[in-house]
Amino acid sequence: MSSPEDRLDPAFQTLPLSELADAALSQASAAGATHADLRVERIVGQSLALRDGVVTTAEDTLTLGLAVRVIVDGTWGFASHTTLTTDSAADAARRAVEVAGALRRLNTEPIVRAPEPVHADAVWVSDYDIDPLAVPIKDKLDVLEEWSQRLLASDPVDHVQAHCTQVRECKFYADLAGTTTRQQRVRILPRLTATAVDRAEGGFETMRTLAPPSGRGWEYLFGVGCDLEAEIEDLPGQLAEKVKSPSVEPGRYDLVIDPSNLWLTIHESVGHATEYDRAIGYEAAYAGTSFATPDKLGSLRYGSPLMHVTGDRTVQHGLATIGYDDDGVQTQQWDLVRGGMLVGYQLDRTFAPRLGLDRSNGCAYADSPHHVPIQRMANVSLQPDPVVDRSTEELISGVERGIYVVGDKSWSIDMQRYNFQFTGQRFYRITNGKLDGQLRDVAYQATTTDFWGSLDALGGASSWRLGGAMNCGKAQPGQIAPVSHGCPPALFRGVNVLNVQQESGG
Repeated sequence: MSSPEDRLDPAFQTLPLSELADAALSQASAAGATHADLRVERIVGQSLALRDGVVTTAEDTLTLGLAVRVIVDGTWGFASHTTLTTDSAADAARRAVEVAGALRRLNTEPIVRAPEPVHADAVWVSDYDIDPLAVPIKDKLDVLEEWSQRLLASDPVDHVQAHCTQVRECKFYADLAGTTTRQQRVRILPRLTATAVDRAEGGFETMRTLAPPSGRGWEYLFGVGCDLEAEIEDLPGQLAEKVKSPSVEPGRYDLVIDPSNLWLTIHESVGHATEYDRAIGYEAAYAGTSFATPDKLGSLRYGSPLMHVTGDRTVQHGLATIGYDDDGVQTQQWDLVRGGMLVGYQLDRTFAPRLGLDRSNGCAYADSPHHVPIQRMANVSLQPDPVVDRSTEELISGVERGIYVVGDKSWSIDMQRYNFQFTGQRFYRITNGKLDGQLRDVAYQATTTDFWGSLDALGGASSWRLGGAMNCGKAQPGQIAPVSHGCPPALFRGVNVLNVQQESGG
């Protein structure tokens, strides 16, 4: 078996990483920095898209550059460069020190960072088999075209959109303390959407594959971690049933929510709400703050006693999984909600001391060498029932009148991460413990604490799945971050269900 170092992209390995670090860090130290770090990043991306089997997008991207971050007199400074030479690294360090000096008069709270052991010459590569960026583009387009044509040949499918996004992210980090890391991770998102058009009424319905983005390679499209072949086989029949299904009657229902939908509710109502910078009002301009403020730590009843949510940057194939964050912190898992109570936050080395912690939990991340690392979301996950390995079918069997919710779609949540509503891809009526046909126009609405307080049963370990997104947005200038959320199916009692057509006046 090859070592992690052997799997690193040769184009990344041949960059003068050590020389750049020496030039930047020595210049920063000589200019008076008490802390300095260098990041060198090489990010390769590819986006493919087809409409009705015809290629509409085949785009390759490359982001390459270096960044220097310093602390001078308790104040941050930052500068970046697109040229990877020792002169540009030293110049970036000088400019970062100048930025810190210019900002010093505005800084009323000197930077204090939590300590971290030195991690020298660390190498980490994510868990995948086939680098998707190494697969010939024709082979990838052939697969997407074949799947598109198969769907187009089926009733009632009128149109098909196929997409595949792939990223290889390579990152080098070095700081004055002696930590040096080289890391590589890949991620991939395949997606097909089928559309049925009602030409008589002028309406349409869509159905999308459920396979989430994943920290896997090209093998993901062929039964490793998901079963897209089976999804494509079932999609036309699912869409045909949806077209003919009745519109939901609004009211209170018991909901069995599949991991393919519940991950997004976790992301919005728990993931963002437990970001410490939001909770203290530091991050307020982009999508708000949080109702889960630090004065409630240890006392806020977030949900039922069954609710156990962790932050995790180590879970296999997670989109936010990495060996070391952009503060040089070795990543880990920790509790955010335990026994239904708020017990922790996601934070970086700057925010950890504010909460009285002696170590960061590894949540610093920048999406580009030209952006400053900020506190970003870990893989925030709802843990399964630790005792009973309950299946989705067993959860459904315990419901007399309810709805089974599958797949994510649109969502809305307020700036405090408290009032929300979510829709989905597919909805099935539950009658006396059995599925009883599809419904349309369903959205569920609640406050965060009422929703999680209604959690009545969880699936077991064998039903736990990772969902997620490639493009969680935050900060100004805006940054995006990949993040996964694991969960089992779960049963929620008495949740308010809306009819979205009625709500929109349709």
